[in-house]
Amino acid sequence: MAGRLLKVSSLATVVFSSSGFYLYNRQLDLSDLSVIRFGRAAAATAVISYDYLTAFRHVEYGTEEYWTLKSKVHRRSAERLRDLCCVNRGTFIKVGQHLGALDYLLPEEYTSTLKVLHSRAPQSTMEEIRQVIREDLGKELSELFVSFEENPQGAASLAQVHKAVLHDGRTVAVKVQHPKVQRQSSKDIMVIEVLIKAVNWLFPDFAFMWLVEEAKKNMPLELDFLNEGHNAEKVAKMLSHFPFLKVPMINWDLSTKRILTMEFLEGGQVNDREYMKKHCINVNEISENLGKMYSEMIFIHGFVHCDPHPGNVLVRKCPQSQKTEIVLLDHGLYQVLQPDFRMDYCRLWMSLIKGDLSRVERYSRRLGAGDLYPLFACMLTARSWNAVTAGISSVPVTHAEDVEIRTNAALYLPQISDLLNRVPRQMLLLVKTNDLLRGIETTLQTRASSSSFINMSRCCIRAVARHKRSKTQSRRRHLQITLAESLSLWKLSVYELLLWVKGSMMTRWLSALLAFLH
Repeated sequence: MAGRLLKVSSLATVVFSSSGFYLYNRQLDLSDLSVIRFGRAAAATAVISYDYLTAFRHVEYGTEEYWTLKSKVHRRSAERLRDLCCVNRGTFIKVGQHLGALDYLLPEEYTSTLKVLHSRAPQSTMEEIRQVIREDLGKELSELFVSFEENPQGAASLAQVHKAVLHDGRTVAVKVQHPKVQRQSSKDIMVIEVLIKAVNWLFPDFAFMWLVEEAKKNMPLELDFLNEGHNAEKVAKMLSHFPFLKVPMINWDLSTKRILTMEFLEGGQVNDREYMKKHCINVNEISENLGKMYSEMIFIHGFVHCDPHPGNVLVRKCPQSQKTEIVLLDHGLYQVLQPDFRMDYCRLWMSLIKGDLSRVERYSRRLGAGDLYPLFACMLTARSWNAVTAGISSVPVTHAEDVEIRTNAALYLPQISDLLNRVPRQMLLLVKTNDLLRGIETTLQTRASSSSFINMSRCCIRAVARHKRSKTQSRRRHLQITLAESLSLWKLSVYELLLWVKGSMMTRWLSALLAFLH
């Protein structure tokens, strides 16, 4: 028995020694090991779950003490989740960023804490960047570029961007994928799926499987930079009639699945009011143009850029024309909307703008909301039910209403989770996009301006008319649809003109003069 034990211990010593020597020689980071990454994630999930299970034992539900404690537990849990994302990096940071963007759907403690992940993304070393370029392009950096800045312009969860100069003198941005992300992503998604199922078993109200399903579907697309390049070219062609939109041109000779070389474009982030003030950029013009662009993508084409966080949307003055431009970056994540879904979504927004509750209910149900259609309407618009009832275009947004919406996000989290599991998968990225755009408008202080509703209505009218024309062969019916479309658009233009006249300085002067004479 002693001899057998000695043999086993000797074998174990040899295995561990050789494993340690192997890991040392490969200079393998322990964070790369799946068992370590899973262990961290499982430990964080267990601690967060235990906190929620035990924190409220001696506190009466609904009391002020209960809500204060719940806010503290939310904050603690969000910080633990943030720390897990930072240490595991890659896919974990991407999922954390996604949650941090859901301003009006998750408790404020989570969204405010997870938002920092946009600036806490990991950086690859210069040697790792050289290795990826060597493997994918088959040449050294010096053979491909005259200069290549070692400090990245920005680092994201999946890649980082370096400024470089080609041998023909052009300045380019080179987006290089972190070398470990591709290998780790599928395992990380599996880990997240297992842990979310475990949490759902403990807390049946926590129904976040939609998050895993979206990650499974979208991560392979985001990791393919050739797909991103094709998306960039498609949206640039699709929206070429907007002179204010600038999409970087792709250099296909120096692009692969892990490397994307494109035109280098500078600008300030879309939420940087100081930059806009310094460069004489009109915030209202930016907000209006952003609304035009996204309304066209969503309602007319059904091909939607789904990651408009401020780092991906820049503003600048064109060096040649001095006109204001919006630079749209990071085209890895797009949502393609099916025609029937797009029409229902389009008609729902028209009903929300007008305050037509029967149609709001009808189209919300058609989009899978069921009896939760009032909550669905509030989620989409980030408005209270009172504002939805009156018509969101006619009731101004107030700070009190914003606070109410954020408070309700915490109160109705189980219903929100249930709703997000019910609606078509296409809706999930649209919800995220809506929240990101609202965040930008809130920062620019242009939230719910009349121009945004007018542009949205204009696109909805055009989209519905185009859809109706595609369904009929009758020339007479074609003509009727076109005339009705023209009349509706004309009414919108007249309404817009009246709003402009009402708000113009001349009107204020005349009103003051008439009041004085009276």
